[in-house]
Amino acid sequence: MKFIIGKKIEMTQLWQGENVSAVTKIQAGPCYITQIKTQASDGYESAQIGFGAKKEKNTNKPQLGHLKKAKEKGVNDNFAFLREFSIDDQAKLDVGDRIEVGTFSAGDKVAVSGISRGKGFQGSVKRHGFSGGRKSHGNKDQLRMPGSTGATGAGHVFKGTRKPGRMGGDMVTTKNLEIAEVDQANNILYIKGAVPGARNSLVLIKAEGDLQISKPVVEQKAEIKNEEIQVPVAAGEIKNS
Repeated sequence: MKFIIGKKIEMTQLWQGENVSAVTKIQAGPCYITQIKTQASDGYESAQIGFGAKKEKNTNKPQLGHLKKAKEKGVNDNFAFLREFSIDDQAKLDVGDRIEVGTFSAGDKVAVSGISRGKGFQGSVKRHGFSGGRKSHGNKDQLRMPGSTGATGAGHVFKGTRKPGRMGGDMVTTKNLEIAEVDQANNILYIKGAVPGARNSLVLIKAEGDLQISKPVVEQKAEIKNEEIQVPVAAGEIKNS
């Protein structure tokens, strides 16, 4: 499975020849693997990756300690977001590996998860799609009422009954979306259709296939060791220091 974290930018149009498609523009990656969880140590297998950056002064000490191993491999430790994805074989991944949009290609079917837009407190007609009351004579101010909710025998409202309440702000996953174009130079993914979430919100993108990664390049500094060299001195000769 391949995956990446991105930020929803906006919806726009994408022309491909004479055909135009409504697409969602997503700033995806680059992401870095910050932790590998295994069945032996954590009870499940997953990879934690980091995306985005925040001010160093806003990075707390627990996060700095958590990302110490990634820091040693040249990865920043002030990530704005850390998320986990399930993996099949953790042997191929290691802390510090880089994930870019190049792991996806046009035509891939992806599943996009994000927090849906919050709509505040809404009635049952808008929240659950109720038809409302009849628009007939004598039906006064009852057009958008939920109707009877209680049961006569039980004498109380059952748990899970659809009623007015807060709408939106939930984790929503939209599957079988198609990638229209991949802009590797600018780390942009164009996905056909709409994806969950508002502008500048975080989205998680997953698809079937092999994850392409790039290994970190750690520069090793050359160490110069000062060795003492003993020069034999003849008898009666004075050695200048």
